[in-house]
Amino acid sequence: MTAPVRVAGAVSRRAVDWDSFHWEFLDRNVRRLQVRIVKATQEGRWGKVRALQHLLTHSFSAKALAVKRVTENDGKNTPGVDQVLWRTPERKAGAVSALRQRGYSPQPLRRVYIPKANGKRRPLGIPTMRDRAMQALYLLALDPVAEVIADPNSYGFRKERSCADAIGQCFIALANRRSAQWVLEGDIRSCFDRISHEWLLAHVPMDKAILRKWLAAGYMEEQVFHETDEGTPQGGVISPVLANLALDGLERLLREKYPSNTKRGDLAQVNLVRYADDFIITGRSKELLEGEVRPLVEAFLRERGLELSEEKTSVTHIEDGFDFLGQNVRKYNGKMLIKPSSKNVKTFLEHVRRIVKGSPTATACVVVAQLNPKIRGWTNYHRHVVSKKVFNRVDSAIFRSLWQWAKKRHPKKSRRWVKDKYFGTIDGANWCFFGELRDEGGTTTIQWLRRAAPTRIRRHLKIRAKANPYDPAFEVYFEEREGARMGDDALGRQRLDRLRAEQEGLCPVCGQRLTRESGRRLHYLIPRVLGGPDRTRNWVLVHPDCHREVHDRRLFVVKPRPRKGV
Repeated sequence: MTAPVRVAGAVSRRAVDWDSFHWEFLDRNVRRLQVRIVKATQEGRWGKVRALQHLLTHSFSAKALAVKRVTENDGKNTPGVDQVLWRTPERKAGAVSALRQRGYSPQPLRRVYIPKANGKRRPLGIPTMRDRAMQALYLLALDPVAEVIADPNSYGFRKERSCADAIGQCFIALANRRSAQWVLEGDIRSCFDRISHEWLLAHVPMDKAILRKWLAAGYMEEQVFHETDEGTPQGGVISPVLANLALDGLERLLREKYPSNTKRGDLAQVNLVRYADDFIITGRSKELLEGEVRPLVEAFLRERGLELSEEKTSVTHIEDGFDFLGQNVRKYNGKMLIKPSSKNVKTFLEHVRRIVKGSPTATACVVVAQLNPKIRGWTNYHRHVVSKKVFNRVDSAIFRSLWQWAKKRHPKKSRRWVKDKYFGTIDGANWCFFGELRDEGGTTTIQWLRRAAPTRIRRHLKIRAKANPYDPAFEVYFEEREGARMGDDALGRQRLDRLRAEQEGLCPVCGQRLTRESGRRLHYLIPRVLGGPDRTRNWVLVHPDCHREVHDRRLFVVKPRPRKGV
């Protein structure tokens, strides 16, 4: 590396070479400071927290990782108002050197809209690349603090937490025969757009000058500048954490009024489960939720400039069920069953039908390539609940759409001919849709459509409520949990466990840890087209971005040598 890598101090103005950055070393520097921030926060030493945050946000390591994040995520090709993107190694290296706090002034956001399920449009604010990198930089220092002070049963926009964890907590709070029978379904009206700036500036533990500049940056819409006096825009890197910080404390407030270790608290059975701005609160009776709990929630939100949505907030009995995060939670004769919600299934099938109907002249292989990722993602989301019958119905609906598609392509052919051309038998299942792909050498391979029904239903292991990914005390817990989760893969538990153990949980390209958040890809050391064997000894697990880099730059990956005893 041509520039010195250090934890503290401003970035050197000497030229830096992006491709020579030692990412494992940089990540280790940032991680060490984040652990110290967590410890200082747990001890209540806020002066120490601010000092460590200053050290982190002015370090070379954090600035390099911030630029890396915004140039490798899904928004890397979406520019802000300045239409600038950082695509080349030279631009990325220059961005690290230019990421300085002195004289920093954020540019307005670029306002765009995305459609919502109810027909309305959701506003998004797209910052410039520089502002995104600055937000990612300060997020590295803020997120460890946010994890310490977060509500235990908050699951949205937090490391190592997911919708499945929130649904798992719903099961824990409601499944028992003596559990609460009533549920307050809460939804906050325009949460991101209405959070009080005054409250954020008074309570968010980060550099107030930088935060004030972001909040007052405004946005551009149709070449017109608009000021912002409330809210934190959806689309910013740091916005989800700011929203979480604004909503954290509600569970503690409810626990103080209804402590679980007292008779009043045990009888009230008040429990909160929150994912971003959607939440549920359980209670013993409808009167308790409407007369006591809801006014308490409204007062909590009012202090932060927020309010409940009247249309989406209601009190429901568990025997009637409720939809939460795309799944339906309901008791049938006293037995709790969680299934994919009818609305979610309908939306998914409508999307599938749009793809099929929108491909009247496409080959079967193209249709398979479009549908397989959608089916895989949807089934993986719902595979932790009671979904088997729903998966079968979904397969039947997809088959009907594809059968109509196939018949329209060949109106003069017989039904038998259409069946033989597009549908076959695989793994004992009949009428499976497929397409034939022929390469330049004339070799034909069959691409099968993924079916929902064979997806294994596996109970999700919910994360511990107090688990903190930045706290060394939970390191072994997260390693074991990650190992179990990666083992549930199409490649097979034994093969992946062996691969991960051989690599000590690290990517051999960049040296950073393979996690659920980073993702992973299977890479063949010797390509199959060159005779590489389809065996474990020819495999390594790498990050998706590293996988692209290896192929784009034609790099050679060396399989890590396992230590003795591994």
